[in-house]
Amino acid sequence: MNKLSLKIKKTIKNSYTGWLFNLPLAIGLAVFTFVPVVISLYDSFFQYDGLNVRVWAGLGNYARIFTKDRDMNKVVINTLVYTAVSIPINLVASYFLALLVNNTMKGVTAYRVFYYLPCMIPAVAGGLLWADMFDGTYGVFNKILGFFGLGPYRFFRYEDMRALLSVFIMNLWGVGGGMILWISAFKNIGKHYYEAAKLDGANAWHRLVHITVPMSSAMIFYNIITSVIGTLQYNGTLTFGSRNGRGEENALYMYAVKIYYEAFERGKIGYASALAWIMLVVIAVITAVMFKTSSWVFYAEEN
Repeated sequence: MNKLSLKIKKTIKNSYTGWLFNLPLAIGLAVFTFVPVVISLYDSFFQYDGLNVRVWAGLGNYARIFTKDRDMNKVVINTLVYTAVSIPINLVASYFLALLVNNTMKGVTAYRVFYYLPCMIPAVAGGLLWADMFDGTYGVFNKILGFFGLGPYRFFRYEDMRALLSVFIMNLWGVGGGMILWISAFKNIGKHYYEAAKLDGANAWHRLVHITVPMSSAMIFYNIITSVIGTLQYNGTLTFGSRNGRGEENALYMYAVKIYYEAFERGKIGYASALAWIMLVVIAVITAVMFKTSSWVFYAEEN
């Protein structure tokens, strides 16, 4: 027991400085992340509006998601369409943008900075900016269309999938963020692979397909996972969509927007918490499946 006590004291003495530096972060994670997570799980089993006494609902909130909520079909379809289209567009666009600036030509650093600058704009400010640019009356895009004699385009104001098309266009604004990650992956690919391929007569396309893509597959896998997680939780339409982010005829109504709407517009904290936990389970399952099927990923240590 004495030896154990001495060992514990020695460990504390050697590491307490580090723990003191990490204490603000630990407190922040506990207060603003861990505690709210536990409370939301607790609230998901109650009818609760954030003010009045909680009323036990059991699994009623969860059952309602699958049986009684008339908006869920539209919400799920919008979310799946947005995820299925947005992820490939952004991954491919950022990948080829990184290929374009992954060279040693003079001034390439300035181009990298230029492409990355939009990522420095806060999401809310960016959403409001694009809402102005897409405005049907004075928006710059409709001014351009008018210059060519074309009629106004309603962008986010459409009642169908054309509203989501506007979101896809807007998201290309931030491909510079993914570009940085791809460039870091490209820098880790040994130049000797390309030199050997050139000696064997491989052209640029062959080098891309047989060297660059396979050897950056770890970053591709990472970006796919983070993109799926982030896209399923997308609520950016709150900043520019009509009807509190839901859009006309719920054209922009996605899952994370519904969580916000139920919690803060309708005051159904318990139901919103249940929605959030269903999302967590879905994301966890998708992530687990992706890891289970990741045999195609090449890691440097395998070489």
